[in-house]
Amino acid sequence: MSFLIINNTKIPAPDVGASLTVATNVDSGKNANGTFVGQKVGRDQYKIDSLQWSFLTSEEWSTILQLFNNFRVVARFPDMVHNRFITLMLYPGNRSAVPVAWNDEGLPTMYKSCKVNLID
Repeated sequence: MSFLIINNTKIPAPDVGASLTVATNVDSGKNANGTFVGQKVGRDQYKIDSLQWSFLTSEEWSTILQLFNNFRVVARFPDMVHNRFITLMLYPGNRSAVPVAWNDEGLPTMYKSCKVNLID
């Protein structure tokens, strides 16, 4: 099994980062007395923050990036709240990488510090 599956494609396990975040939205905050008066709105929101791979080939990184061509993706990942996998529609944040090797034509063949966030 894979830590992360995007659009039915198994993604290599990140070797750096991949912090899981669960955010709860509320409709209000505190009143003038400092007492919390808000209520939970909707369901909890998930984020896979700081997905990072130290090194990926250009083919591996390109495959991952192409999964975001339609922007929103179906992602399967660990749900730390229920200790099982969850499948949600997520969208990617900024994607970045540093090319470190090139072919004879000048195209990168290897990248380091490949990063992406996935947001609910």
